[in-house]
Amino acid sequence: MSALFTHPDTPDPLRHGGVKLDRNWPVWRRILAFFGPGYLVAVGYMDPGNWATSLAGGSRYGYSLLSIVLMSSLMAIVLQSLAARLAVATDRDLAEICRETFPKPVSIGLWIMAELAIIATDIAEVIGTAIGLELLFGWPLPIGIAVTTLDALLLIALQRFGFRSIEAVIIAVLALIAVCFGIELVLAHPDWTAILPNLVPDIAIVRDPDMLYIALGILGATVMPHNLYLHSSIVQTRPLGTTPEERRESLRYATLDSTLALSFAFVINAAILVLAAASFHAAGRTNVAELSDAYALLEPLMGSKLAPTLFAIALIACGLNATVTATLAGQIVMEGFLGLRLSPVIRRLATRLVAVLPAAWVAISHGDAGATGLLVMSQVILSLQLPFAVIPLVAFTAQKRRMGALVAPRWVTALAAIVALVIVVLNSLLVSNIWFSA
Repeated sequence: MSALFTHPDTPDPLRHGGVKLDRNWPVWRRILAFFGPGYLVAVGYMDPGNWATSLAGGSRYGYSLLSIVLMSSLMAIVLQSLAARLAVATDRDLAEICRETFPKPVSIGLWIMAELAIIATDIAEVIGTAIGLELLFGWPLPIGIAVTTLDALLLIALQRFGFRSIEAVIIAVLALIAVCFGIELVLAHPDWTAILPNLVPDIAIVRDPDMLYIALGILGATVMPHNLYLHSSIVQTRPLGTTPEERRESLRYATLDSTLALSFAFVINAAILVLAAASFHAAGRTNVAELSDAYALLEPLMGSKLAPTLFAIALIACGLNATVTATLAGQIVMEGFLGLRLSPVIRRLATRLVAVLPAAWVAISHGDAGATGLLVMSQVILSLQLPFAVIPLVAFTAQKRRMGALVAPRWVTALAAIVALVIVVLNSLLVSNIWFSA
């Protein structure tokens, strides 16, 4: 109970300086000390929303959208490296700097956009986890949703053991997901020769409105706006140093951490799409979009009862992992934009409820039949929110007066600006297609 009454000014051990680091340690040990935040960020890049978009894309278009998964992952690596750079250079997260820099109406508007992104994320996570529980245990969807709301308590329980305990649990669950998909791919026998050519983008993706819709859903599921706020905060759980040399070293290790973690996320996302292409598209099942349909078809198509079980286990694991990190992101966004200084426990419960309640209402009202459609739509909503986080991030990290010696090199800024432009253009195309087809 004492945690509920923590003084508002008490430092939160889950955010600032919670992990020990000695600069006299060997290089390998210092690198390992920085490993962890990237994997919490990577969780958001393989949540149940990815399942819906990748299953839809793989079953309908085969391996064609692998290029979008790759492009999205490369975009994520660039943007997350900038989020880490911002934290190391300023000792501030993206939300805090937005509040300090922009007029209050603009800051409040950006906060609302970030909250909408988190709500969209929770729609995907709550529905996805509840469907996984329904598939594996036969629980009704409302019961599964009720269970998923309790995972915020996991974060509260783990905080007593420090930030490393959260990272350890997240990484262990990621390992479980990787094992599940590794076995699934062995059972699916994909056409490995078709994978490499489809990593190159095809102009048909832009010309086909339906394919573009799914492609943008994949983009929204991969490059998630709340992850930029999350990463720029949790990097600060490491002592970042006081000298320019120590700061540069911290930036190198933090960037290495996020790059390796997001490369792992790419492999998982690609595996989901490849599984759908090999199992469903190859068998002529081009309209598989719902998670329950995929679960039901895996056994007859792959000839193994193990396949659907692993599918459900990995889905539940992805959902639970993602809800923990989204809860932490919600705290960071609310505290950063609004300047709130509540107890960490109260903050987490409040921000979790803000996102879960509408997500639960949408899931229950639409039932099983429309749940996967909501997952895809939630990812498109995420994609539409991206520019409101990406553009400030690119602008801040390019400012010499703010970043000092760690200002982003011009080529990095140019690359990030291209990423932002691509996102805005794709979003414009999506909105145009929806508007004129309505």
